[in-house]
Amino acid sequence: MNRRAKIAVLGAALLLTTGATAAAVDDEPREAATAAGGKLRHTASAATADGGTREAAALTGTAKLYRSAGDDITFSFDAHLSAKHKDDPMKATGTFEWSHYLDGEGARAKAKVDCLVTGGKVAVVSGVVTDTDLPGAKGTRVGITVHDLGRRDRLGYSWATTEGLGPKDLPKCVGSAPFEKVRKGTGNFTVVPWHPAL
Repeated sequence: MNRRAKIAVLGAALLLTTGATAAAVDDEPREAATAAGGKLRHTASAATADGGTREAAALTGTAKLYRSAGDDITFSFDAHLSAKHKDDPMKATGTFEWSHYLDGEGARAKAKVDCLVTGGKVAVVSGVVTDTDLPGAKGTRVGITVHDLGRRDRLGYSWATTEGLGPKDLPKCVGSAPFEKVRKGTGNFTVVPWHPAL
C-alpha cells in the first residue's frame, strides 16, 4: 500500500473512531463532579437552553388516535421526572388526560402521575384518575405506553384487555405495547430519555 493510501485509511479510521466515541458519549449520561465550597456538584447528561440541568425524564404532547369508524380519541401528557429525583421514577409529577367520543357519546378522564419511566423514544407513565365523568373510574390507577416516532407516534394503555379501566390494583408504571396509531398529522408526543445511574 502506498503512502497516500495509508494516510487515507488512517484518516477514515480516525473519523470512524471519533464518531463512535461521540455517539457513545451522547447516549450515556454525562456526570462530572467539581469541588465547590468543599461539596461535589453533579451535572446532568444535557443542559437546558438557559444553562440549567435538564429533567431526568419527560413525556409531553397531544395526539388523536386513528379509528376507521371515526371515533374522536385524544390523549395529552405533561409528565416529568426532575433531575434531583432521577433515581426514583415514582417521584414523577404532572398529569395526563384522555377522552373518547363517538356520535356524541363517550367520556373523559384525567390522572395524576405517580410513575414515569422512559428509554430511548418509549415512555411508560402511570397515574391515578382524579377527575372523570366515567362512572366508577375515579381512584383507579392506569398506565399508558407511548412510542415517540415523530408523525407516526404509537400508544397503548393498561385497559386494552380489561372491562372498564380496571384493575384497581395495577402496579405503578405498567402499560401495554403501543398498538394504537395516532391520526395522521396529530402526533407530537415527545419523550425525554431517562439515564439512571446503573
